[in-house]
Amino acid sequence: MRVNATRVTKPASAVGPGDVLTFAQGRQIRVIRIVALATRRGPAPEAQALYDDLTPPPAPDAPDAARTGPRPTKKDRRSLDAMRGEGEGDF
Repeated sequence: MRVNATRVTKPASAVGPGDVLTFAQGRQIRVIRIVALATRRGPAPEAQALYDDLTPPPAPDAPDAARTGPRPTKKDRRSLDAMRGEGEGDF
């Protein structure tokens, strides 16, 4: 994690409005600028209003861009099998 381009090694570091945070989130590097600090812990939409996301958009040829969607549920899988004529008696 970096605060204003300086690597932070302590588990807690003081930040305030105007600071830029750079950190890894999954396989993506996120860059955000703190706009304001909250007075209380609140819902996600309220928290999202307190920072600007400066992360550049992913390249169109990025491997994560090829995802087609979430894993199908058991019900979705059954309907896919029924459309293909598979399912019962395929032991």
